[in-house]
Amino acid sequence: MIIDTHCHLASAQFDQSRREAYVEHALREGIDRMITLGACPDDWEANAAWARQFPGVVFCALGIHPDDAHDAPEGWADRLFRMAQDIPLAAIGETGLDYFHGAPRGWEAESFRRLQQDLLEQHFDLAARLGLNIVLHTRDRKGSGSFEDALAIARNHAGRVRPVFHCFIGDTAQAARIFDELDGMVSFTGVATFKNAPVVAETARWCPEDRIMLETDSPYLSPEPLRGRMNEPAHLIHTARFIAASRGMELEELARVTTRNAETFYNLDKG
Repeated sequence: MIIDTHCHLASAQFDQSRREAYVEHALREGIDRMITLGACPDDWEANAAWARQFPGVVFCALGIHPDDAHDAPEGWADRLFRMAQDIPLAAIGETGLDYFHGAPRGWEAESFRRLQQDLLEQHFDLAARLGLNIVLHTRDRKGSGSFEDALAIARNHAGRVRPVFHCFIGDTAQAARIFDELDGMVSFTGVATFKNAPVVAETARWCPEDRIMLETDSPYLSPEPLRGRMNEPAHLIHTARFIAASRGMELEELARVTTRNAETFYNLDKG
């Protein structure tokens, strides 16, 4: 069995009247658990509703995406802390730093980056309060500024909160820094199967067994041979098969390794 550690089941791209069908598709392919990510306060409750409807199968993690940093409401962390008393969270996030998209209207690029960095620090503090780990998004238009800045912020909290750099597209040197400096993790999406992403495939092949997890990031990033179609958790099986083959592992062994890592990182084995 395989865990989809990052999907967005409350997205408008998923037909919310077909929730049972999406879960059945996943189970049929051996994806037995899913973690749905809330990325703004407006979708927190919708993601929590999935976890309530499918206990033990769907879990949720909640946070504020860096693109929405300017819309973070006052008191958001206290609200999320209270929610965590009602619906157990698998992690805090998705949050992080995004230097790919331009600053919103009325913001200078540098001031918006500082706002994102401040918000990320607050997410780490909240994760520490709740005893949870954190899910990080980093993206750059060029260079690796968001990765470097997120790494620096995460170092401030090393030993208290472990990060996973989700949808990881970096090279082996960057991955090694996450492991060595932060005791962190990386998770791979269908990007690893893309012919134009050999660096990602190489990093997935190289990654130590105790540091790797799998995800869809659905409804985005469908793997080959489904690239271009809307993604869903069931499609994770294609990414898993590709990475297992590239590592010279049986699919069952990769499933065992990545499931163990996800259960530990997201506290799923304690529920």
